[in-house]
Amino acid sequence: MGQTLTEKILDDHLVEGELTPGEEIGIEIDQVLTQDTTGTLVWLQFEALGLEEVQTELAAQYCDHQTYQFDFKNTDDHRFLRSAAGTFGAHFSRPGNGICHNVHKENFAEPGKTMLGSDSHTPTPGGLGELAIGSGGLDVAVAMGGGAYYIEMPEVVNVRLEGELPEWATAKDVILELLRRLSVKGGVGKVLEYTGPGVETLTVPERTTITNMGTELGATSSIFPTDDQTKDYLERLGREDVFEEIGPDEDAEYADEIVVDLSDLEPLIAEPSMPDNVVPVSEVEGVDVEQVMIGSCTNGAYEDILPSAKMLEGRNIDKKTEMIVAPGSKQASEMLAREGWTAEMMAAGVNFSEATCGACIGIGHVPASDSVSLRTFNRNFEGRSGIEDDNVYLCSPEVATAAAIKGEIVDPRNLADELGDLEAPGLEMPDSYIGNSESDLIAPENAVDDELIKGPNIGDVPLKDPLETEVGGEALLKMEDNITTDHIIPATQDILMYRSNVPKLSEFTLSRVDDTFAERALEADGGVLVAGENYGQGSSREHAALCPMYLGIETVLAQSFARIHKANLFNFGIVPLTIDEETYEKIEQGDDIEVVDDAAEAVKSGQEEFTIRVNDDWEATGYLDASDREREILAAGGKLSHTKMQHDDGGAAPADD
Repeated sequence: MGQTLTEKILDDHLVEGELTPGEEIGIEIDQVLTQDTTGTLVWLQFEALGLEEVQTELAAQYCDHQTYQFDFKNTDDHRFLRSAAGTFGAHFSRPGNGICHNVHKENFAEPGKTMLGSDSHTPTPGGLGELAIGSGGLDVAVAMGGGAYYIEMPEVVNVRLEGELPEWATAKDVILELLRRLSVKGGVGKVLEYTGPGVETLTVPERTTITNMGTELGATSSIFPTDDQTKDYLERLGREDVFEEIGPDEDAEYADEIVVDLSDLEPLIAEPSMPDNVVPVSEVEGVDVEQVMIGSCTNGAYEDILPSAKMLEGRNIDKKTEMIVAPGSKQASEMLAREGWTAEMMAAGVNFSEATCGACIGIGHVPASDSVSLRTFNRNFEGRSGIEDDNVYLCSPEVATAAAIKGEIVDPRNLADELGDLEAPGLEMPDSYIGNSESDLIAPENAVDDELIKGPNIGDVPLKDPLETEVGGEALLKMEDNITTDHIIPATQDILMYRSNVPKLSEFTLSRVDDTFAERALEADGGVLVAGENYGQGSSREHAALCPMYLGIETVLAQSFARIHKANLFNFGIVPLTIDEETYEKIEQGDDIEVVDDAAEAVKSGQEEFTIRVNDDWEATGYLDASDREREILAAGGKLSHTKMQHDDGGAAPADD
């Protein structure tokens, strides 16, 4: 039996375990990336582990989320990150240089490599044949120190592409179609591997749009084989030396197959407030639009913005609609400017933003009250844009631009009067990619700093004591399905500026669900969270586990967990127990919940079923799905404590096997 591309790459990097779906494997990591929201903790943890130098082939620190330095806290964080990169041996991308996924794709992504990143959209370079996985920052710190990354072997699903995209349909519509079919939970525990004759019709920028948003399916990763399109793209970047032709064996077997006929696709749009709430654009035509944004790591490349520029040439946007372009990288900005397209778009009424993630997480360009915002981003979770009752739609740059011209949602195929004879601009790649990356991307050998620089807002990483015999407490909060990491720790600028100050940041824990939670948790001195399906979906930010831990949360009872967040709960010593729907429905907020078993002993011994006693009145069963390694980490009080214990006992600091 032949291997899938995913299995080939994993096999080449396997250090422990077998490639059997559901079994834990350990893999060697070639590249790591982190960004300014998660990076401060990564480097503080790297320091706390006693590590002195990056051991992976490449590490890159990007400053892309909070590039607007509102006060000294953000600026101090960026200075600390620059000093950490210089001290430990990582590339440093300065604020404004661009979004980590875009800049990494342009400069470092390589076919056949493995990458771990402390950002959930790390799988973006899968469009270049790199197996990239998002994780919590502590996992990145350990991998940078030379430790293996452990994960359950995912199922590999074949997404077979046939046909060719028709006019006005785009790569964004491919991934929106998959979200429409599968939902935000449809990719959990899976790698989506794209095959079929339709693959060769898609350029690398189109492929990376698809792999980027595979994260919204809950997928572990998404990947394309390499071919002439990959080689051509790398040649235009001047990086043809890293090209390698890789793909699945002809007789590879997949866990499942999904067939998408590209020729059947039409312009699609995700309605508020979930990426899988997808309908044809034609079904929502006529909705007034006050804001249009083109950019983000999904659709912020030069190739994404150019069609919009061509649609706007010689035209004006509607007078009641604001349009902003936030390029994914400074390279994209520079190329558009040199070719005159920036001036063309500005003449049409478009404003340009710095190359940043900002607006995607509610930092800048927050929509007005009771208004509609069309965005080419990857997420439209309620409140993520910076205002609680937002109405954010997700679509392609072409659909977004059509709305800016018309002032309302419109199928671009119906814009003949406004666009005249203009046909669908289509994706156009430059002969070569230009841009002075050397000025904004500092290599380790050119490091500015050789020691850490910590401002007053940068604190230590709190450690948790080993797991105790008794686990439980008051059910401090009962939540619904699809609680995101944005619910747990909001990413708006007024909150996320405290990302390096855990005691202060924890004050905002779950404030979007209940603004009294943090205060009640501290007063309770321990407690339990209860949630429905897919708890912790969204960002990889480990603050969503670290802050509840700091507030004394001992266990989370949920019907199911998102992959990265569940791993983060283990990493910070919080017991994640799965409960059935009947138990979830029966538990009430304020109930007294006790895990009857000796928690520490049960976790260590491999026990899977735990008895939960509620109000000394009734009992139910919670299930702990964890490997032996995860159980050791949990019993120790988290991965940092566990790794330090091993190091103190004479073991290698980064190892945790």
